[in-house]
Amino acid sequence: MTVKERITALRARMKETGIDAYLIPTDDFHGSEYVGEYFKCRKYITGFTGSAGTAVIMQDMAGLWTDGRYFIQAADQLEGTGITLFKMGEPEVPTVHEFLKKNLTQGMCLGFDGRTVSAKEASELEKMLDENGVSLSVDHDLAGDIWENRPALSCEPVTELDIKWAGESRADKCAKIRKAMEKKGADLFVLTSLDDIAWLLNIRGGDIHCCPVVLSYLVMTKTEIRLFANEKAFQTDVLKALEKDGVTLFPYDSIYEYVKTFKKDKKVLLCKKKVNSRLVSNIPADTRILDEENLTLLPKATKNPVEVENERIAHIRDGAAVTKFIYWLKKNVGRIPITELSAAEKLYEFRSEQEDFIDNSFDPIIAYGKHAAIVHYFATPETDIPLEPSGFLLADTGGHYKEGTTDITRTIVMGPTTEEEKKYFTAVLRGTLNLGAARFLHGCTGVNLDILARQPLWEMGEDFKHGTGHGVGYLLNVHEGPNSFRWKIVPGGNAVLEEGMITSDEPGYYREDGFGIRHENLMVCKKAEKTEYGQFMCFEFLTMVPFDLDGVVPELMSVRERNLLNDYHAQVYEKISPYLNEEEKEWLKDATRAI
Repeated sequence: MTVKERITALRARMKETGIDAYLIPTDDFHGSEYVGEYFKCRKYITGFTGSAGTAVIMQDMAGLWTDGRYFIQAADQLEGTGITLFKMGEPEVPTVHEFLKKNLTQGMCLGFDGRTVSAKEASELEKMLDENGVSLSVDHDLAGDIWENRPALSCEPVTELDIKWAGESRADKCAKIRKAMEKKGADLFVLTSLDDIAWLLNIRGGDIHCCPVVLSYLVMTKTEIRLFANEKAFQTDVLKALEKDGVTLFPYDSIYEYVKTFKKDKKVLLCKKKVNSRLVSNIPADTRILDEENLTLLPKATKNPVEVENERIAHIRDGAAVTKFIYWLKKNVGRIPITELSAAEKLYEFRSEQEDFIDNSFDPIIAYGKHAAIVHYFATPETDIPLEPSGFLLADTGGHYKEGTTDITRTIVMGPTTEEEKKYFTAVLRGTLNLGAARFLHGCTGVNLDILARQPLWEMGEDFKHGTGHGVGYLLNVHEGPNSFRWKIVPGGNAVLEEGMITSDEPGYYREDGFGIRHENLMVCKKAEKTEYGQFMCFEFLTMVPFDLDGVVPELMSVRERNLLNDYHAQVYEKISPYLNEEEKEWLKDATRAI
C-alpha cells in the first residue's frame, strides 16, 4: 500500500472504533529513542523515516511533527502524501497538544496505543482534553491492525557483560538500588527503560538496531527481582547467573497482569515519563505511586573508573580506525569511485579491524556537499551520490566496543573550498575547543556552559538547530540522559555535570542546499582543583582524531584557541600514530602540525 492508501485504511478503522483523531508517536513500549522494526508504526503510516516525530491522523487532515534535525528530510519524504509538516519549535507552529486542544471538540475521541505513550503524557492529554469534553481511547493499536506483514518482536540472544568491562557486579548494583529504594520508602521499583535494565543487570542484547538492549520490564522488591522478557533469548548459563543473583524470568507481556496484584499498602516507585500509560493504569488505583526519576539514572550516567579507563581504550581504537579512514579518503577521492554508501562501508571495514569492535553505535551519517546540510541525513541507494575532490564531507559515526561506545563527527575537506566555508568551519571548531576547555564550579549544568560552543556563531548572527551535546551510554544507547549541553531549559535536561559523565561536544552549522559542518568529540567530566569557592570541574577529550586543518583559518582563532588545537593534535599524534603504517603516520604528522 502507498502512504495515501495506508491513511485511508487507518481512517476506516478509526470510524469503526469511534475515534476522531489517532495519535502515533515514535515510541515502543519502553520510551526508547530508537525502536525495533515491530514498533515503527509512524514510519509505516507516514513514510517518514526520521528517528523522532509524531503523527496525528484525522478524517480531514494528517499531520507530522518533527524537530529541526529533520525539517528538510521530512519535507522531502512527505511530498505528495497529503500529510502536513509541522516544524516543531518554529514561530506560530502549534505543538501536538496545542493542535489537539484546538481541533478536538465536545463529544470527540482521541485514540492511541497506551503502550506507546508515557503515563505522564497520557495524563496531560486527559486533563487538557477533558476541558473540551473529549474522551480517550487507549486500547487500540489501529496502525498495527492494518499493517500487512508486520515484523515480529525482536528476540536476539542475551549476553552477560563481564565485570572487567562493567566495573561493578550486578549484585552490587542491585544492592545500591535497594538502598535507594529504602531511602525513598518504596516497596517496589518498576523499571521499563531498556538501557537502565541492561545496565542494572549487566546484560546486553540486540533488540534495537545499533542499541545492545533486551526487550524487557523489571520489578524490584526488597526480596526479589522479576525480569519480564522472552525466555528464548536467554541461554541456560545466563539464566543460571541471573537466578544466582536473585533475578527470576517471567513472560514479557505478563507484567501487565502482575502489576494488577500490587497491594494498596505498598508504595511503588516509577517514572511516569518512562513507564507507559497502559502499565500504570493497570496498577490498582489505591496503590500509592511515587513518581520520580529512575533510581538507575544517575548511577548509569556517572561512569565508574573502570568504565572511564575502558572508554579511553575504545576511543584510541576508534580513533585509529577513523584516522585511517580520513587518510584513505583524501588519498583516493577523485582517483577511484567513492560514494556516500561505499565510504560508510569502508569506515566499517576499518573499525572491524580493531580489537573488541562489536558494531556501529548508530547508522553512519556520511553526507557529502549539500546533503551535509540535512542534520541527520542517512544515505540510501536512491540518494547516494559520488564524492568529489571539492567541498566538505560530513561524517558522523560511532562504534560499540567491549570497552565502550564512541560517537564522533568530522567534517573533512575533500578539495577546494570557499573562504565562506572555511570561515564557518573555523567558527564551529572554535566552539568545540572552547567548550572542551571549560573549567567550572560543581553544580553547573549544560545550560550554563552551552554558550561557549555557540558564541563564535552567535557573534556572526548564526546558530544551529540541535543540542550541543548529549550523554553517551557504556556499550548502550549512544544518546543517554540526563547530562547534555543546550541553551534552552527543558524539563529533565538540566542535570548537574558530575565526575564520570561522558557527554558529546558537537556544535555545527548548516546552509540549506549548500553545505554542512559539525565537529564532535566525546569528553568525560573530571574533578579539577578545589578552592575556597568550591570544587571546580573540567573535561577531558576522549575522542582522538585530527580536525581537518585544510578547513581552518588560523587568523580567525585567538592565540588560546590555536594553542588548544595544537595541544589536542599533539595528543592525537602521540596516541594514534603507533597504530598506523609509515605512510599513514607521515600523513598524520602533517595533519596534526602546529598552527
